[in-house]
Amino acid sequence: MSKKILVGGGGGFIGGHLARVLLERGHEVVVADIKPLEQWYQVHDGAENVSANLEEKAACMEHSRGCDEIYNLACNMGGMGFIENNRALCMLSVLINTHMLMAARENGASRYFYASSACVYPDYRQQETDVVALRESDAYPAMPEDGYGWEKLFSERMCKHFEEDFGMNVRVYRFHNVYGPEGTWDGGREKAPAALCRKVIEAKDTGHLDIEIWGDGEQTRSFMYIDDCLTGIEKLMASDFSDPLNLGRSELVTINGLLDIIEEIAGIKLQRHYKLDAPQGVRGRNSDNELIKEVLGWEPEVDLKTGLAKTYGWIEEQYERRKRGDAVVS
Repeated sequence: MSKKILVGGGGGFIGGHLARVLLERGHEVVVADIKPLEQWYQVHDGAENVSANLEEKAACMEHSRGCDEIYNLACNMGGMGFIENNRALCMLSVLINTHMLMAARENGASRYFYASSACVYPDYRQQETDVVALRESDAYPAMPEDGYGWEKLFSERMCKHFEEDFGMNVRVYRFHNVYGPEGTWDGGREKAPAALCRKVIEAKDTGHLDIEIWGDGEQTRSFMYIDDCLTGIEKLMASDFSDPLNLGRSELVTINGLLDIIEEIAGIKLQRHYKLDAPQGVRGRNSDNELIKEVLGWEPEVDLKTGLAKTYGWIEEQYERRKRGDAVVS
């Protein structure tokens, strides 16, 4: 059945891909984002595209009116450099989820999706590179990443209490490092896969075969390709599970190992320089996928090399377009 669906933050990376998939499914889609349309990563002709500040309750009320489902992916975020230096801006995103939940309840939306983050997990569980994969229950006792992580954990609790007190039908995913084409790749908000792809492309283009890595390169992470993220959202929304759930690939890799893969894709080897005083986040983080396999009978499937090859190719294309003087969103 065709539904009317609001995608908050749809001018961003994940939201832009999600809006595309929902349109392909035949739904009527309202896409709202604070940025002007020319700064969106994807603008879909078949959607109602609006530039709106979803921190304001009036905007949430207006653009969710008549919607059957609401997907809230809107927040102030970026890579580690942005998160560590903009904690207040990250915390202000609590206004978006607060007002969006109120609007969803008042306007009678049947389902509500909130995009949380693995940053809700406590620092004390992520101090070793050989980290024990994080289970959903590990979020408590709480000590999330300062700023961004606290906002995400608080908003998760608000979703749960709206479900308990008002009977709302909510779904919450804790995203683990989503990457892929049509996202941030330059300017300070990009995450490690895109940042390293761009740096390798720049080195190859300029002939300066050096690269700066934040930290010692031995910190570990898992990275999930955007197609798996979209599949996971669709499966969760069709389920009856309403507690927070990990959505991440369980393929652990060091930052040095991530760069190894990108260099192989590019056909180049670079001299590495380590910036030990740069923001680098927790020492290790990985997704435990036992619960998602139990609940949905599925887990993210795209291996890192496959996803990075597609991402590298897209960023290389954007880099070349910008060199030619074309307008690109980075």
